[in-house]
Amino acid sequence: MYKSILRPLLFRIDAEKTHYLVMGLLKIFVSIPGGKGVLKFMYGLENKALEKEIMGLRFNNPIGLAAGFDKDGKYIHEMASLGFGYIEVGTVTPKPQAGNDKPRLFRLKDDEALINRMGFNNEGVDALVHKLKTVNRNGVIIGGNIGKNKTTPNEDAAADYLYCFERLYPYVDYFVVNISSPNTPGLRELQEKKPLSDLITALENKNKEHDKYRPILLKIAPDLTEGQLDDIVAIIEETGIAGLIATNTTINRSNLKTSSQTVSSIGTGGLSGLPLRERATQVIKYLRNKLSITKVIIGVGGIHSAPDAKEKLEAGADLIQLYTGFIYEGPALINSIKKLLLT
Repeated sequence: MYKSILRPLLFRIDAEKTHYLVMGLLKIFVSIPGGKGVLKFMYGLENKALEKEIMGLRFNNPIGLAAGFDKDGKYIHEMASLGFGYIEVGTVTPKPQAGNDKPRLFRLKDDEALINRMGFNNEGVDALVHKLKTVNRNGVIIGGNIGKNKTTPNEDAAADYLYCFERLYPYVDYFVVNISSPNTPGLRELQEKKPLSDLITALENKNKEHDKYRPILLKIAPDLTEGQLDDIVAIIEETGIAGLIATNTTINRSNLKTSSQTVSSIGTGGLSGLPLRERATQVIKYLRNKLSITKVIIGVGGIHSAPDAKEKLEAGADLIQLYTGFIYEGPALINSIKKLLLT
């Protein structure tokens, strides 16, 4: 029903407006008596065989919602009702920021892709903390994806990440350090070996000051060279963080079905969706062969079907995340992945 009826209607509306419209309607539906039960009946396939223990955390299933979808933690209960095993909120920054000018989210329908230049729009970490204090988890793992404010120079970036880490520490199960979004000027420079090593070391040292350790993951871009990937592997091994998420959106625009004129008219931003599938899988395979087996890889990028998800896991991912594929395929995608994993 989603792909044949709802999606054609929704895709007539501006992409960002559609997001908030759909999430508002979902929130209303879940609040209606019996609404959550209907969603659980339709999408809530559960099976002990799907459970995974990773990073000392027990996941009901290996399918997560990637960061960026629920930046401010407003829809955790609703998204969990659709069958996700974990939800990653953020990217969140110390201070609220409006993000880039609109329009900033675009569909490439022929490619089953999105281009976004949201720019870390969020209400700030303190607002997210307030929300997480009241959320009903029902056993769902929550990750906190943290970044720096646009106005913070790179030489002071560590202070922003540390502030978000400290504020979110009591309320999330793991952290993701986002230094790979292409939509904050200069952010990807933090992926270079020296600044990245300093940042991760500072966060890991702060982590060790607490009684309970929170796993830290690094989210990387798919556009890195093998040399840069080798540097990241070395940093992960040296600092002792839990692992990484591969990958974020790409700035590559090659081999798209959408006309080059249309793509050019959209302008800058990160590309996500089906065109990213192959490259994200390549990066996962490369990293799995380089990293210690104990290091965790969460695979994301171009998962639009159950076989796509299985491909990521067979490449070496321990868990997977959905975003653009979820938008194009709807919540039935989650159940179809679960069914394939159970065969």
